[in-house]
Amino acid sequence: MAMRRGKVPPEVMAVFEKYMKNNVRNLKKDQAMTLFSNEFGLDEEQSEIMFHTFDKDMNGIMSIWEFQQFFMCMGDHCQEVIAKFKEIDADGSGKLDADEAKEGLKSLKTATGRNLEEKEIEFFLKSAVGEDGLIDLGAFTNLLYTLKLYKAPAPKK
Repeated sequence: MAMRRGKVPPEVMAVFEKYMKNNVRNLKKDQAMTLFSNEFGLDEEQSEIMFHTFDKDMNGIMSIWEFQQFFMCMGDHCQEVIAKFKEIDADGSGKLDADEAKEGLKSLKTATGRNLEEKEIEFFLKSAVGEDGLIDLGAFTNLLYTLKLYKAPAPKK
């Protein structure tokens, strides 16, 4: 079932349009990397991870729809999410192993202000780990969004 593509929120378009050329609603990888760096303060490695996480069809291009997914997950919370990830990444490897992730998730609160239950943590860890058994920044971002730990930014009036 295809996702219904409604109207892109204006705050998403406003950021995206600064980087697109000739009204094409796609960004090549280098354009997307520049956007992540300039607009969200990501370093090159973080930009690379986000590009690969949100380039859902893996065609090397960030479409407006893929960018909207990133924006919904990260929005105004980008630096908070990165700071949290770095805090949880005790060994500084750039990926979370099961123990780091478990400890980190125990310290987080949901949007409603409660702590996660053990079974929720187990479930989310299973869904977030990559083939290497680790969680990278992209998977962590999706995880926080799934958990609704960060509310998506409210549309500007």
